[in-house]
Amino acid sequence: MNKQCTVALAGNPNSGKTTLFNLLTGSHQHIGNWPGVTVEKKSGRLKNNPDIIIQDLPGTYSLSAYSPEEVITRNFLINDKPEQIINVLDATNIERNLYFSLQLMETGLPIILALNMLDLLVKQRQYRIDTKKLSYLLNVPVVSISALKKKNINPLTRQVIANTDQPKTYPHPVYDKRLESALSMIEEQIANIIEADQLRWYAIKLFERDEAVGHLKLTAQQQTEIDNIIDTAEKLFNDDSDSIVVNARYDYIERIINMCVVRTSDFSMSMSDRVDMVVTNRILALPIFIFVMWIVYFLSIQTIGTIGSDWVNDVLFGDFIPNSANAILTYLHVSVWLKSLIIDGIINGIGSVLGFLPQIMMLFLCLSILEDCGYMARIAFVMDRIFHRFNLSGKSFIPMLISTGCGVPGIMSTRTIESKSDRRMTIMLTTFMPCSAKLTVIALVSGTFFPENSWVAPTSYFISILTVVGSGIFLKKTKLFSEPPTPFVMELPAYHLPSIGNVSHSVWIKAHAFIKKAGTIIFASCVAIWFLSNFNFQFQMVEQNDSILRDIGMVIAPIFAPLGFGDWHATVAVIAGLIAKENCVSTLNITFGSSSTASFMSTLRQTYSPMAGYSFLVFNLLCAPCFAAIGAMYKEFGDALWTWRAVIYQTVVAYMCALSIFQVSEIIQGNVSVYFVTLSFIAIGLMLYGIFIKRERPQQLELY
Repeated sequence: MNKQCTVALAGNPNSGKTTLFNLLTGSHQHIGNWPGVTVEKKSGRLKNNPDIIIQDLPGTYSLSAYSPEEVITRNFLINDKPEQIINVLDATNIERNLYFSLQLMETGLPIILALNMLDLLVKQRQYRIDTKKLSYLLNVPVVSISALKKKNINPLTRQVIANTDQPKTYPHPVYDKRLESALSMIEEQIANIIEADQLRWYAIKLFERDEAVGHLKLTAQQQTEIDNIIDTAEKLFNDDSDSIVVNARYDYIERIINMCVVRTSDFSMSMSDRVDMVVTNRILALPIFIFVMWIVYFLSIQTIGTIGSDWVNDVLFGDFIPNSANAILTYLHVSVWLKSLIIDGIINGIGSVLGFLPQIMMLFLCLSILEDCGYMARIAFVMDRIFHRFNLSGKSFIPMLISTGCGVPGIMSTRTIESKSDRRMTIMLTTFMPCSAKLTVIALVSGTFFPENSWVAPTSYFISILTVVGSGIFLKKTKLFSEPPTPFVMELPAYHLPSIGNVSHSVWIKAHAFIKKAGTIIFASCVAIWFLSNFNFQFQMVEQNDSILRDIGMVIAPIFAPLGFGDWHATVAVIAGLIAKENCVSTLNITFGSSSTASFMSTLRQTYSPMAGYSFLVFNLLCAPCFAAIGAMYKEFGDALWTWRAVIYQTVVAYMCALSIFQVSEIIQGNVSVYFVTLSFIAIGLMLYGIFIKRERPQQLELY
């Protein structure tokens, strides 16, 4: 074979498609964006045959073309017409995956079914799939693979090459005779304007009254005839045309499953189902989730992660590196100002951030294990129930879950939300979640002011969720976000032991990104902060109390006085956090001129009360994110006004929450300032008014 051909790789989300793509293409990959769309485009050449180009299509559940991913997949298959399709199916969710397979077969393109995770199915679900019978019933090649364990990849590759060398066409699925009769009559109406190999697909789309085929140039007579055919079918089935097709597909799938799925225990539940009865229980699900997150933060902040952080802070950056650098610089007779920059600015600044790396890696490890074993999918399901009670979209929780690693990909993942208002609101709220950069602030505050309290760190997670829910309730009452929430559909994968490779790779990628940021953005920030805190406006080296940074901080500091940290040290730390949230910690370290972690934490305890520290944490947790996340907001909004709305809203909410928490604590302790308390009551009143005021709710869609 000399000429190039394209093979489309398609499948449901979480079916193992990306893992298979990496195995098929190896290092021969190209990544970009689809033309005119900010959805990632991946393509590569087949390792065993460079003439075959593998095009990885976005994971979708259907070809109905509601979301950007569905539009891309559908347009590529129908307009670009790849030579064949590799359809990756998750064997543990065979019914849902086959629904998408039938739609792919309806396009008329040659297809190979790659039945993934079949080994996991046998182990977890206690039944097996007869792949030979499945292939016979569907009249398409079926190859059983395990992308995770790299099994049967070569047979699949050979099948792809064989189909490319000798192109084959396969019969499409045949549905109810009454539906088939209607489709045949529609095909007769459009036979003169549609190519023969796509007649079936266009006939089904016209029958479904799919608006995406409105570009067909039908005559008035053709349109009338097609409408009459559809109306007759709807009366015959006593159902709407779209539901007729959906039911026909599921009836077809049911017949296939009954003939090729062999159950070893029809009357017993799998272990995964038994676990789900508990962890997704309406009453127990939320307490279990809270307990799990407490364990995650307890391991990360209070125990295992702290052991590593203590060594990095006290030994590596507290003793070895500073003393070694000081000895070398003294030996080289380096000037005092340069020695101060290197030791006090760069080493202490970056060290104060990297000191939290063990805790962050432990957090990533725990979250990666929960995600890989299948628990996080259950959390999305549980949160969907909670979110819908407050008129929010369950799909919003997925970007927020991603944002616990980094806000930028979390914001970008909102593209899967079909509703424009829901997508905008999710972009606005998703960075409320504590990302890895904010974990440095969480670890600093909890370790400094509440070393014996294991609940302080996880409360940051719960405060974020409560802020999202409260904001959702309020924003849904405004005209900007008044549309009803979109339905949330996702598969719950079977529980399985986490893959050491997947977990370690995930932890390494995120830790590497954290270290890279420390070596670039944080490094540059530390140099800038050191300069501003050691020079005046005449560029003369002075004490910190006479520095540029102090003068800037003193102007802004009164704004934060009601929050309990109204001095220039904390103020400039908040501002530096806009560059990167880790800068909050490094800036405090530099401005206080601490020589070690122990002295730094001692200085903080002497300067701020515990609740002032907690207020500082809450404000930085909820306020406007870093510039990188703000840039991602602007890219996804596509509008500067919406970006400003989001940034201002987040900052105002952060201020009101931090103000309320600190001033209530002051009232409890008997430290009352009439002005500040009045301000906090106004903030609390506004928040309660926004949540509980009754507005006309948007009309909900009726689902039958």
